[in-house]
Amino acid sequence: MPMAMAQPALAPAKIPNLPALGGTESQDLSPLMERKIGEEIMRDIRRDRDYLDDGPILEYMNNFGNVLVDARPGARGEAKYDYFFFVVRDPQLNAFALPGGFIAVHSALLLAAQNESELASVLGHEIGHVVQRHIARSIGQQKQDALIPLAAMILAALASRQGGDAAMGVFLGGQGLTIQRQLNFGRDAEREADRIGFQIMGEAGFDTSGMVAFFQQMQNATRAYSDLVPAWLLTHPLTTERIADIQARIREAPYKQRQDSLDFFLVRSRARVLQDQTSSGYNEAKLFFQSQMQQDSWQQKAAGQYGMAFLSMKQGDAVAAQSWLDKALATVNAPPPSGVFGASPRSKAETIFAATSIEIKLAQPDNKEMLAKAAQEAAAAHLKYPLSRGIAHQYGEAMLAAGKLDEAANYLRDQAQLYREDIEVYDLLAQVYAKQGKLALQHIALAESYNLQGGLMAALDQLTYARKAPDASFYDQSLIDAREREWQARRREEMGDKGKKDMADSRPAFKAEFKSGSENKGMSGNPFDRYNDMFNQSTNPFDRLRKQSDGDITSPGLMVR
Repeated sequence: MPMAMAQPALAPAKIPNLPALGGTESQDLSPLMERKIGEEIMRDIRRDRDYLDDGPILEYMNNFGNVLVDARPGARGEAKYDYFFFVVRDPQLNAFALPGGFIAVHSALLLAAQNESELASVLGHEIGHVVQRHIARSIGQQKQDALIPLAAMILAALASRQGGDAAMGVFLGGQGLTIQRQLNFGRDAEREADRIGFQIMGEAGFDTSGMVAFFQQMQNATRAYSDLVPAWLLTHPLTTERIADIQARIREAPYKQRQDSLDFFLVRSRARVLQDQTSSGYNEAKLFFQSQMQQDSWQQKAAGQYGMAFLSMKQGDAVAAQSWLDKALATVNAPPPSGVFGASPRSKAETIFAATSIEIKLAQPDNKEMLAKAAQEAAAAHLKYPLSRGIAHQYGEAMLAAGKLDEAANYLRDQAQLYREDIEVYDLLAQVYAKQGKLALQHIALAESYNLQGGLMAALDQLTYARKAPDASFYDQSLIDAREREWQARRREEMGDKGKKDMADSRPAFKAEFKSGSENKGMSGNPFDRYNDMFNQSTNPFDRLRKQSDGDITSPGLMVR
């Protein structure tokens, strides 16, 4: 019989759960304080051009990650964390957890994972760090007034991913010993995270042997990486002892076979294109996709064709992009080879295909016919996949591009009420109001966007512009007054006595200002060089460069994280 014959499902291994350790020393850092620190760090990371703000990738990572979280009772903790999983562009095999349930994966790690079980092993390990509150336990002896510099230390440690220079800048700043104490969880914490991750994988139905296979890959990669970075910056030392411990646990667990979703392969194709957007990077991606299409696996072939579609779109060839996308869909929908019986149904990755089709049409701003089709497809896709945030954003963008301004405004206002922390919705709403000539509402929407991005001073500036707008109604003025009182109170709270001088000298650097990425003028080729400036100037990682000339949100500006 063919290998594709269905196998009986095995029950997940029942392994005694480790206790959620905390102890009295972790009480100095409450779960709510952990979340607050994590949110502040994420505001800075989202403004980094290496943050992959890609709808399909973010949607896949969060759907996948939350399957693992839900498999672990109590993983969300007493604060009921909403976990957030994201990808950063980086050539090193690594992942990291921030306070409060924010978990990052380097793009190179996503590309190196051969199957979803290997990816699950990494995410499970990082979830283990959050569940066991390792960050809180590692700094439990300190007072909360020392927690603000912790965020800067975490961010500075990320500078090491580009090489030794940025990390050495932090070291020369006198922060090395503190980073070592607060970031390196130690062998016991790593073993705890391994065991929690192993349990999560088993309960979620993944093949636990993927943990050993991928950890060995990471161990080999770490050997080369460690030559560039001081030892105290290696936050995840992979020892032979840890790998052997997982191997022993695997021998006691029943074997499980799990079919990978097509979404996994398509997301990796997108990440490969976004990993290196230079000409040489695109050429390497093209060669990889051409080789991938020669493989026997229908998933690999479809992923190669999809990768060519995404690459063609990025290179400005919409016709080729649509052609390759049609080929990928034909591969997915083709019947299985003759003689194969009992094969499990193929996953279709319908959401990603729908989003990419809309994306290709929106990439042709001068073609009104295509923009009208994009609006039609987006409306149908939003109706079919109402929980997809990426398609929800595309629907608003498509109506805006097609000139359906009143419909777009009504839709986006509803979205802003439902998802009050969705930055993209406020950005789109500001664009709609700008085209409608509604100046007061445009500045109010920008103020909400800047506030969510951590730019409180810029948000207050936008409220000032809105108040002075000739079309500001009585209701608008009331809303402006309420927001101003709320944000001024929070500003005074955040400033404190120590931060007043720093806040007075600060300026914003927002997502809208650097979406052009490497095209920004005057920016360093290494985005992490800016960490050194941050440490030389201030010990507060939450300082913002606030001042902005003429209220121009499209002008490029330096990012300080």
